[in-house]
Amino acid sequence: MASPSVPASFGFRLEHVQLAIPRGSEDACRRFYVEILGFAEVPKPPALAVRGGMWLRAAGVEIHLGVEDDFRPAKKAHPAFVVTDFEGLVARLMASAVEIRWDESIPGTRRFHASDNVGNRLEFIAANAA
Repeated sequence: MASPSVPASFGFRLEHVQLAIPRGSEDACRRFYVEILGFAEVPKPPALAVRGGMWLRAAGVEIHLGVEDDFRPAKKAHPAFVVTDFEGLVARLMASAVEIRWDESIPGTRRFHASDNVGNRLEFIAANAA
């Protein structure tokens, strides 16, 4: 059986990444994502706001934090962010006592993993190495 023709691209672009958070953790997440990482909180539509969680935005990146009653942090699955001010981010995270786990497994790429305040894995990649 012949395989179907696969187009080179459908014109995809990433609109947002959804991460789960436990109920009632919005204020702590706000401190992490807004005060430490510098994301801006974006108002959710009223019909979605009643569910809890929050939407966050930074240059070209949107994260939706959604409440899950049976929350378990994502330890393997994660978003990866390309960061222009990589050294500034490292300094900010260190000053905020956020653990940085360096990963040198991809030659020529400066990157590390850190966990948000509820344990979700995040990856950060230096823009000049991406």
